[in-house]
Amino acid sequence: MDNLDTHWADAWDLDPGVRFLNHGALGACPRAVLEAQSRLQAELEREPVQFMARRLPSYLDEARESLASFVGAAASDLVFVPNATTGVNAVLRSLTFEPGDELLVTNHGYNACSNAARFVCERAGAEAKVAEIPFPLQSEQQVLDAILAAVTPNTRLALIDHITSPTGLVLPIARIVRELRERGVETLVDGAHGPGMLELNLDEIGAAYYTGNCHKWLCTPKGSGLLHVRRDLQDSVRPTVISHGANSPRADRSRFQVEFDWVGTTDPSALLVIPTAIEYLGGLIDGGWPAIWDRHKRQALAARELLCSALDVPEPSPPDMIAALASVPLPPGDPDAPAGVWDLDPMQQGLFETHAIEVPIMAWPAPPARVLRVSAQLYNTLQPYRDLAQILARD
Repeated sequence: MDNLDTHWADAWDLDPGVRFLNHGALGACPRAVLEAQSRLQAELEREPVQFMARRLPSYLDEARESLASFVGAAASDLVFVPNATTGVNAVLRSLTFEPGDELLVTNHGYNACSNAARFVCERAGAEAKVAEIPFPLQSEQQVLDAILAAVTPNTRLALIDHITSPTGLVLPIARIVRELRERGVETLVDGAHGPGMLELNLDEIGAAYYTGNCHKWLCTPKGSGLLHVRRDLQDSVRPTVISHGANSPRADRSRFQVEFDWVGTTDPSALLVIPTAIEYLGGLIDGGWPAIWDRHKRQALAARELLCSALDVPEPSPPDMIAALASVPLPPGDPDAPAGVWDLDPMQQGLFETHAIEVPIMAWPAPPARVLRVSAQLYNTLQPYRDLAQILARD
């Protein structure tokens, strides 16, 4: 892992003065992909009506075909959303819940999506029930056991992360989906980190709904994500913004795609460069995407080993539950510290301001408990993780 090609860092415009170990937060887009986006934006502004009314449908279809092939799905089952949170909201707001219904989430869920679950439940008089998955943990079976133990006859839907945001765990999602469906429960998978972090086959996973970001591990510009809906459920899913597609049928595509393809005037260029990002990233390294996935995993595990050694804590999950993110428990912080999305932990602020290390420290599952999470991307070398470990051991 020491002999990393540092020229990969040159593909991004990240601040060279910052050791950026937080790709998982918002992603980072390579310069070549941003340049392709700029060309599309220039085309749009030269003749907006030509672009949006005549060219955009075919442009979207081309991008959709490329993305569908990459994630193992039929293009007809895929629509675009700005991000996974929007995809989660679109599904939850399309469903009808009744008093007494239960929507199952987990304690590892992404806060924004858990908020959406609580919102629809509060509005309907339903209950957002939490499955308590342990962390640290020793096996995938503990995840499955915790989720299935929380299922009751009133469980209508389960909202489950594919890769957990705070703890960086790859959950056995295909098995979870299968076991839940055998109990009559469909699954909405928050796959925010899935596209580009893992080799996906959405058809094989078989979830009722799967939504993910492209701006994270596919490294597309911000505002590009996907929603995959199983064909038998597509008639019931509507975008959160109802626009022209509600009464603009097209013979060449479903109402499902027509509605999501147009939700008002937006800049679609981030979506249209998805094929560029897939090809460009895959061409940066011998072996293409499989080599990227392997490198990310090895690097995340190496970083976790360094951090656990520095903190004198055991590794908190099996290696096969790690892909490109890894979290380690930290000593407790301030029990009264605010834990909002923009309330950065004082240790995170100190690492950035004093050592120019950008790494997230999250209150999880609740203050004062905390975890530190590192990301592994092509532009990262092992040295910044070593630096971080030395600082943690010293402080």
